[in-house]
Formats: sequence, structure tokens, C-alpha cells
Amino acid sequence: VESPELFAASGRAFGKFQRMLDGYPAETLFETIPNFHNTEDRLAKLKDAIEKDVMGRAKDCQAEIDFVMARQADCSVALDALRSGILPLRVTHNDTKLNNILIDRDTHEGICVIHLATTMPGLSIHDFGDAIRSYTNTGAEDDRNLDNVEMSMDMFKAYAEGYLHEQKASMVQSELDWLA
Repeated sequence: VESPELFAASGRAFGKFQRMLDGYPAETLFETIPNFHNTEDRLAKLKDAIEKDVMGRAKDCQAEIDFVMARQADCSVALDALRSGILPLRVTHNDTKLNNILIDRDTHEGICVIHLATTMPGLSIHDFGDAIRSYTNTGAEDDRNLDNVEMSMDMFKAYAEGYLHEQKASMVQSELDWLA
């Protein structure tokens, strides 16, 4: 994303996408990527991989393993909120990248969201978080120099304002509380 203004337009496009699908029975959609946001399943698979240690690499990343294991309970937070009805199931895009929006070359506004192959039931906080993860990082996604990696609050604010401009009215308070 070249500017906060373009990221705000992205937020408006994905916010409008979710607003337009508000009320659609998300549970009737096919899960195109099973367990995509199922962090409990991902943790179970990680534990299995560590236990099997097929390539003998677990010893080389013990600090990272310890970091994750110390936060196991975090893997259930969003899923527990969904199961208990705190967060609603929605139609989500699940790939909130700028290249998944047709952008008007003159106005630089989003015309529509495209690449619907990943659209399935999910949580609005996941779509929001994916965009934030992707575009507020000041470094490259695979940057090895961690001095380059920070979170741009200007980009966060731009996306949040754009997204909420379109989506806020159809969100429940708990979703708003959980975005940041």
C-alpha cells in the first residue's frame, strides 16, 4: 500500500463488502479452506509436528516453541467468543489484500472486492486483522532485520477509519471492542 489514503480506500471496500453481506446466512457457505482460522486445530497440529519432529529441527527452535506453548490459552479466545455468541459468524473474505480490490484509476476508490475463492464463514475480526497484519508493518513480511519492523499507527488509523465508515453500523459492540 503506497499511502494511508489508499489503505483507507481498501478499508472502505472490505467494510462495504461485509456490510453488504450482513444478514446473509454465513453458516450455509462452503468452508473453502477448512480450519483456516481454527487456531485450536493449528495448535494441535503444531504439537503433533513437534512430537514427531520428523526433520529433527525442534531443538533448533525451542525458544519459539516455548513462546507458543506459554500462550496456548490464547488459541481459544476468538473461537470461544464465537461459540458463546459474543462474536457473530459472518461472511468473510479471508484475503484482505489490496490486489483483491478493483481500484478506480482516477478516484483511487475501491470499485469492488474480487477474488472470492476464499469467501467463507468467519469472524470480522479476522478479516480486519489480516489487513492490519499485512499493511501496517513497516518492514517486509520476511524481513530478517527486526529494526525495520514496526507497526505504522497512521496506516492502522487509515484502515480502521475506512473500514468502520462502511461497516460500523452493522457490527455488534463486541466486534467493535475486539478490533484493536
